[in-house]
Amino acid sequence: MGIFNAINIAASGMSAQRLRSDVIADNIANVNTTRTDEGGPYRRSRVILRPRAESPFWRSPFLPESMDDGIGKGVRVVEIEKDFSTENKYRYDPTHPDAIKTGSRAGYVELPNVDIVTEMVDMISASRAYEANAAVVDGAKTMFQRALEIGGR
Repeated sequence: MGIFNAINIAASGMSAQRLRSDVIADNIANVNTTRTDEGGPYRRSRVILRPRAESPFWRSPFLPESMDDGIGKGVRVVEIEKDFSTENKYRYDPTHPDAIKTGSRAGYVELPNVDIVTEMVDMISASRAYEANAAVVDGAKTMFQRALEIGGR
């Protein structure tokens, strides 16, 4: 594996984690948004990552071509999806302009399904993953710089 392969793999992780941090920040910013253009409260977004299946940079020399499924080639963002698996929260506030007017939930406001604690844990995870990938880039750079020094003697 060459210097550019290692750096490209780590760079794909850094790029994915930066996007993940942006999506998490968007979730936190919309924690109280009760009305969106799509209608209803804001829905939490999440980034879906997958291994890079096709890469012009590197193919595993240890696996037959039929088994080379992209592991070791970095990651790619497949999509940013809305989270419909968790329920929205409700808060009683009959004076709110978006309060439900009729039915058993009259006076309640439907809030986004964003949990600040979950978002902060995800933000720390994305930040640490970004830092780990940055350390890989620094390590690859140092390793190849030392190899050049040895070869120059």
